[in-house]
Amino acid sequence: MLPRFDYGAGVRVTRNVRNDGTYPGLATGALLVRRGATGYVRDVGTFLQDQLIYTVAFLDSGVAGEDDGRVIGCREEELIGIDEPWTPTRFESRDRVLAATALVAGGELRAELGSRGEVLKVFRDAPGGPRYRVHFPGWVLDVPESALAPTDEATPAARDELSEDAHEHQA
Repeated sequence: MLPRFDYGAGVRVTRNVRNDGTYPGLATGALLVRRGATGYVRDVGTFLQDQLIYTVAFLDSGVAGEDDGRVIGCREEELIGIDEPWTPTRFESRDRVLAATALVAGGELRAELGSRGEVLKVFRDAPGGPRYRVHFPGWVLDVPESALAPTDEATPAARDELSEDAHEHQA
């Protein structure tokens, strides 16, 4: 069992990492690092003798309101090299979204403009850009990112996006 990443290697986390109860000062389930955040390997260890765990220092965790970086343990399957291809997305699983256009499948209207839905799955590497499997009332549809808009509800990805937009407009 040889480590894929060495000490000092730049890495990117491919999943949201939440507190499993071992990170002090935060509630279990609290978001520690948002997918796409980059960091550097500080140490390599094992868990249960068959899983490699990397201690990664994230300078920017991607979590709104969190200015300081975090040092957390990540499993090897949660990391890719910092230079490997990565496609950021506007939404994540469980985010609530709105149909930004009327959605039609098989010539039939499936979701009207403004219909509320919930993201079930993200297809980051889909041809033509990110796509989402979204549950709209009565239908589950695969739609491109351009066909979705954030809701007024405070979902994690929408909150961060709106916060970033507000900062850009203030500058």
